[in-house]
Amino acid sequence: MQLTALDLTDFRSYEQLSLSVQPGITVLVGQNGQGKTNIVEAVWYLATLSSHRVPHDAALVRRGEATAIIRASFLRAGRPVQIDLEVTPGKANRARLQGQNVSRLRDLLGEVRAVLFAPEDLGLIKADPEGRRRFLDELLFEIAPRFASVKADYDRVLKQRSNLLKQMRSMRRGGSGRSVGGLDPADSASSTLEVWDQQLARFGAELLRARLHLVNRLRPHLGYSYLRVSSDEGAEQALDLPPDQRGNLSSPADVSYRSSVLDELGTVPGDLPSTREIHDAMLAMLSTRHDEEIDRGVSLTGPHRDDLEIRLHDFPAKGYASHGESWSLALALRLASYDLLRLEEGDLGDGEPILILDDVFSELDVHRRERLGRIITDASQVLVTTANDTDIPDSLDGEMHVVDVSLGSAVPREGGL
Repeated sequence: MQLTALDLTDFRSYEQLSLSVQPGITVLVGQNGQGKTNIVEAVWYLATLSSHRVPHDAALVRRGEATAIIRASFLRAGRPVQIDLEVTPGKANRARLQGQNVSRLRDLLGEVRAVLFAPEDLGLIKADPEGRRRFLDELLFEIAPRFASVKADYDRVLKQRSNLLKQMRSMRRGGSGRSVGGLDPADSASSTLEVWDQQLARFGAELLRARLHLVNRLRPHLGYSYLRVSSDEGAEQALDLPPDQRGNLSSPADVSYRSSVLDELGTVPGDLPSTREIHDAMLAMLSTRHDEEIDRGVSLTGPHRDDLEIRLHDFPAKGYASHGESWSLALALRLASYDLLRLEEGDLGDGEPILILDDVFSELDVHRRERLGRIITDASQVLVTTANDTDIPDSLDGEMHVVDVSLGSAVPREGGL
């Protein structure tokens, strides 16, 4: 798919911006703090309904204003797609698709496909599991948007169950309290907890299996992409392997989905238990850990505790991989995502995503920079932000459309780089 036009109103540093975007490579050039990242952040927000920079929407609205508006036009599978999104912190955001109101914001997921690589992605290797779970869910929702509803249901049940566990902890420490309607409060809470167990296992099993299935499909692309970004020979386009041959490669990089529920089932990498098997194992584990959960006031079993384990030379990458190896692994994860989205087009077709590189080239050494350029040069549409023209690698071949960005404006440059 291709972005053709982007209009911003009171989004970040832009009071008003109208930008036409061409196929191929578009380079947004400007000094730090001028608003380059704000432009690609708006595109990423339409794809994922989240920012790669901040956890809350308040920072997306220009200071002094109540609402930010993102309007974007795309071409997907030969048809135009028009999306209008109003971001209003403290209230429900509103959206229109093809001029029609969208009843639920998450119904936008899957309409815009993008892969973004930014300096923050080093956290996928070095930081806590939360970022890796978010990476998986964002990719999952682009491929299969219905799982956004499953995740929302799971989060709702998890919150209710965790609140109940805290109440039960207070009752345990302070006594059962007075009976209500002849029912012992502790007995009533225990019965309610069993109901929440059933709901958590139901939605948790769906989400866990979907994530596991995604990781199984991602694994061969991850190993292959790591070889490409970590060696000059692997980055050569002549060595580009078709997807069905990538699983046969021997690569030092690997990835697996880690879950206590899968450990209980004895699952090994590549296995895919049924939803029923995962549900039953999770429900049994929830039941056996009630006392511990009440003592701690938290839910200890489920997808919210899982992790995407990234390994290099059969060691955990976190704490083992060097800084350069960590960059290669982060790049490989995003490139693997890009390949998977190209293969799994979804119901709308035209699955090739928009590739966004947000201030990445300046973070990479010259060898990785040139390799990445060779790998992505044939992408349908690439959006690049950079502070310096000289950071763009020579290997990123093809016609480049350059946009000079200064505070509050973005102006196409005559003549390119």
